[in-house]
Amino acid sequence: MMTPTKRVVRSDLWLNPVFDERIAREQDISLGIFPVRGNDAAAWDILAGTHVYHVSAAKDELPKQWFATGELVARCPQLLCVSSSGAGYDTVDVPACTAAGVAVVNQAGGNADSVAEHTLAMMLSLSRHMLQCDRRMRRETGFSREEVMGHEIKGLTLGLVGIGNVGTRVARLARAFGLEVLATDPYVPPEEIARRGAKPASLQQVLEQSDFVSLHCPRDASTLKMIDAAAFARMKKGAIFITTARGGIHEEAALVAALQSGHLAGAGIDVWDREPPPLDHPLLAMDNVFATFHNAGVTHEARRNVAAIAAEQIVDLLAGGKPPRLVNPEVWPAYVERRVRILG
Repeated sequence: MMTPTKRVVRSDLWLNPVFDERIAREQDISLGIFPVRGNDAAAWDILAGTHVYHVSAAKDELPKQWFATGELVARCPQLLCVSSSGAGYDTVDVPACTAAGVAVVNQAGGNADSVAEHTLAMMLSLSRHMLQCDRRMRRETGFSREEVMGHEIKGLTLGLVGIGNVGTRVARLARAFGLEVLATDPYVPPEEIARRGAKPASLQQVLEQSDFVSLHCPRDASTLKMIDAAAFARMKKGAIFITTARGGIHEEAALVAALQSGHLAGAGIDVWDREPPPLDHPLLAMDNVFATFHNAGVTHEARRNVAAIAAEQIVDLLAGGKPPRLVNPEVWPAYVERRVRILG
């Protein structure tokens, strides 16, 4: 029997078992699982010799000492790849990895259907005042149906900020409901935006012309606090704001003000500055806010799909392939040189 020569390590945070099962089928790959709490020495012993670190993407669940930082990379001299457990990679210092010749991969698209469905569910619930009706029925009697009367979404305009894997699926679902779809995305040419089912637009046009504005862009230096008080002010009075992207892209205090003033009719928030948000967060006190716990992409199907994609990508990478979801493609020449030196 072949002795494993390639090492993959992950933490003991929950992961769909399909990941471990796929890695186990490779005779030349071993899998190590380290404890995130209680035994740092044992954890570092497991991590120190790894070739691939499959890191949790949940920034508020993974202790920060296990983030893929420059310090962690330096303590893992044979590390070739950091694999995020999701589409996002908030727990990975990509520049530090790139500088060290370490490839970074994610699982973009693996949970796109689930996130898209969640987005439409928020739009429908908020537009039809389903939340308000449900909550009032649980605490009072005697109100009329007309007091919780909502609106159809057919014929309205949805504006997408980002039209990648998730945004493309949201556009498809929205068109099935009869919405017009606008989209802005600096990484996608106008003709490709049109091919994906949306009318190309600027961010300002999306904000000013849409009845629903939904975020589907990555969190990075260019998008941090992008949707601020000025952006909310540009949105149509009575519009609804949705985000299943990442906390920090919108300013929470500015959103609170836009809702309290009545400028916005409602908001669907799946991502937060702090996850979960504190119970006294002002958005949680509003009946016109649909609040979820960064679980738009957390379904049984999505979790299995993401874990399977991650394992397959790691197996292919360790066999010498170039991963299809490489976050830092500029690292590739340095990565190849290190791979030859480390693995032969």
